[in-house]
Amino acid sequence: MTETYEVVVVGGGTAGLSAALVLGRARRRTLVVDAGEPRNAPAAHLQGYLTRDGMPPAAFLAEGRREVEGYGVEIVRDHAVDVVRDGAGEFAVTFGTGRTVHARRLIVTTGLADELPAVPGVAERFGRDVLHCPYCHGWEVRDEAFGVLAATPMSVHQALMVTQWSKDVTLFLHTVAEDELADEDLRRLAAAGVAVVPGEVADLMVDADRLTGVRLTDGSTHARSVLFVAPRPVPRTGLLERLGAELAETPFGSYPVIDPTGLTSVPGVWAAGNAAGFAEQVVNAASGGYRAAATLNGELLFTDLDAAVARGRR
Repeated sequence: MTETYEVVVVGGGTAGLSAALVLGRARRRTLVVDAGEPRNAPAAHLQGYLTRDGMPPAAFLAEGRREVEGYGVEIVRDHAVDVVRDGAGEFAVTFGTGRTVHARRLIVTTGLADELPAVPGVAERFGRDVLHCPYCHGWEVRDEAFGVLAATPMSVHQALMVTQWSKDVTLFLHTVAEDELADEDLRRLAAAGVAVVPGEVADLMVDADRLTGVRLTDGSTHARSVLFVAPRPVPRTGLLERLGAELAETPFGSYPVIDPTGLTSVPGVWAAGNAAGFAEQVVNAASGGYRAAATLNGELLFTDLDAAVARGRR
């Protein structure tokens, strides 16, 4: 027999566990499907989350799992590979192991993957001294020699932002031509004291497991101890697409169209965390999961009450 849950949460990161905590405390039979692929896994610490600033992401998630399991929530390590909506508006969710469960409602918190620039050394050092978000790591590397690896002309924005944390910033244009930069951007870079270096980056220079510089294809080298990059975000929206959820194209990928509670265009399906948007930090993901779960719980409650009223009239 297929197991039935009131809610299946697909994704065991911050948003998913936050949603599961609310649902467990609301006495909903809830299952979390955790693929074990959190976006912030390369980082040694998470920052900007009040009372948890500096906590290792793995420890943060372990504590979250402990909390939600205390309320009877089940967590399985698996991938949700398919989902089908039935005639009653509920869902059959199939896992990579072949197991299928029935869910009255879904919360999708599958996040996104960061596709890094194909420069030797970047992937190996990502989350250490190759970074993406200055709000996440800027304080820890403040006043060091920053480099910014351009991916598009929009990388100017990143180079200008990181000057809040260091006044020694070099923008490596890499595959971006200097004439692609707007005159206003060039003036801002000059005003901020950002050096602009044309030419493609060949690789990173590392000594004693520390970034020491950037080497260009022409052989020239530039001493840098931190490099900011702009990964291409790849939203994990496969399940939402199978359900026919409406997606909206953004400069950072396609994300589901949601209302303020996270409800998608598919009735009974909510999205939260990086599955719902590129810029959701840990604290935002926790908030989004909470809001989705609280809304879903109320929706289920009144759906069941209205059904009971209707039965009483017959």
